[in-house]
Amino acid sequence: MASSDIQVKELDKRASGQAFELILSPPSAEAAPPELPLASPKKKDVSLEMIQKKLEAAEERRKSQEAEVLKHLAEKREHEKVVHEKAVKENDNFSKMAEEKLTHKMEANKENREAQLAAKLERLKEKEKHVEEVRKNKDGSKPDEK
Repeated sequence: MASSDIQVKELDKRASGQAFELILSPPSAEAAPPELPLASPKKKDVSLEMIQKKLEAAEERRKSQEAEVLKHLAEKREHEKVVHEKAVKENDNFSKMAEEKLTHKMEANKENREAQLAAKLERLKEKEKHVEEVRKNKDGSKPDEK
């Protein structure tokens, strides 16, 4: 467009700025490009075989995608199964270790208690022997009073 095709008309000034109106002159016959008739795209001949092939291809894609999803789910289930088995195994190991520790502790307590009881009995026997000796010595040192 040339500058002669545009006409500028100033509108009243405003507080926010100036306003203009641009008036474009109608296009001249010389400057206008020749109008080309719009040709519609040529339609392809769509046969029953082509439609059937497209449907088969879509079915194959669907089956492939479904198989992929099923494979992914199977892998996920297998992973969950492995994790669950590992957790059960670790839990069993922990239980066995805890049971072994408890059994060992109980045996140690039992042995300790028996040792303390045996020591007390030994001290009691020693006291009884001492008492007997004291009695014998007391009886032996006194003259017979008969």
